[in-house]
Amino acid sequence: MKVLKPGLETTVQDYPGRVGVVSTGYPISGPMDGWSFRIANRLVGNDASAAGLECQFIGPSLRFHDDRAVAVCGAEMPAALDGVPVEGWTSVAVRAGQTLALGSATRGARAYLAVSGGIDVPPFLGSRATYRLGQIGGAEGTALSAGQRLHLGEGAGTPGRRAAAHARPRFPEDRVWSVEAVPGPREDWIDQAGHARFLTSDWRVSAHSNRVGVRLEGPEWTFTRRAYDKSPENGTHPSNIIEHGYGLGSINLCGQTPIVLGPDGLTLGGFINPYTVPTGSLWKPGQARPGDIFRFRAVTVREAQEARAALDALCAAADAIEESGAG
Repeated sequence: MKVLKPGLETTVQDYPGRVGVVSTGYPISGPMDGWSFRIANRLVGNDASAAGLECQFIGPSLRFHDDRAVAVCGAEMPAALDGVPVEGWTSVAVRAGQTLALGSATRGARAYLAVSGGIDVPPFLGSRATYRLGQIGGAEGTALSAGQRLHLGEGAGTPGRRAAAHARPRFPEDRVWSVEAVPGPREDWIDQAGHARFLTSDWRVSAHSNRVGVRLEGPEWTFTRRAYDKSPENGTHPSNIIEHGYGLGSINLCGQTPIVLGPDGLTLGGFINPYTVPTGSLWKPGQARPGDIFRFRAVTVREAQEARAALDALCAAADAIEESGAG
C-alpha cells in the first residue's frame, strides 16, 4: 500500500514489541494500547502479533494495490473508503486501487489499523516495532512519510467481523481515568503524606507527553528521610538515586514531575519510581489526551497479575469477535 498522507505520527508496531532486549538499551516499543491493537488484528484474521499501524491523533491516507481486509480500532478516528464512511471495530473489504483515509481522533489518542497479512517490514531484534529515538524497526526506523510504499504479507482476510461490545476498551465520557498503580519499587522514598496525596489528587495529562512517557501535572511530592540522608553519588534532589533500571509503566519521578514510562521509555536513569502502572492498565495512558485527568488506585502485585491475565484472555476469547455478515 502507498502512503498518500502520513498523518500526525503514524508508525509500524507489533505486539508485544521487542521483548527481552532491555539489557541492550532498547525499550520494548510496540503499541501504546495493546488491547485495541490485538483486537484489530483478530478482526482481519491475523495473529495478534502481526505488524500494523499506530495512528496518533490524525490518521493517514493509504492506497491499496491488492484486495485486503482492514480494521480500525482504538480511538474514535473516523475512516472512509473512497469517501464512504466505514465503521470502526469492524473488518472491511478493501479492493485494489481504493483509498482508505483516517481523520482526526474525536475521543482517545491512538487508533490502530490492521491489514490482513500484516505489514511486512524487516524485523530488528525479533520485532517489527518502530523505535523512533533509536531509528530502528518499522518503516526505516521512523514515522510514515508521503509517497512511502509498505509491503504487506500474504492474507486476504475476512471482512464482516465485528468486535463484541465487551471486548472493546471504554473511554471515560468525562475524561477522568481511574488508573491502577502498584506501589514500588521505590515507594519507601515517599512519606505517608506523599502517598496519600498521590492517591487522592487529580493528575492532569501534560501536552508534553509521547510514547516515551506520559507527563502528569499535579501537587508536589514529599519524601522520607532516606531521600535526604544518602551518599553523594545518589544526587542532590530527593528524587535522585544512583542509576538503576526502569520498568515499563514505571511512574518515574523526575524532580516533582511524575512520568508514566511508555513503550519507548528510558530503560535506566537516576530518578526514583515510587509506583508502577501494570501492563494490563497501560492502554489507559496510551489513549489519554492532553488535559485528561488521572486518578490513581493502588493495587497489589497479585491484583495486577490477575487483571493482566483477564485482559489476555479477553483478547483471545472466541466471543470477542462476532460474525456480522457484512463486509
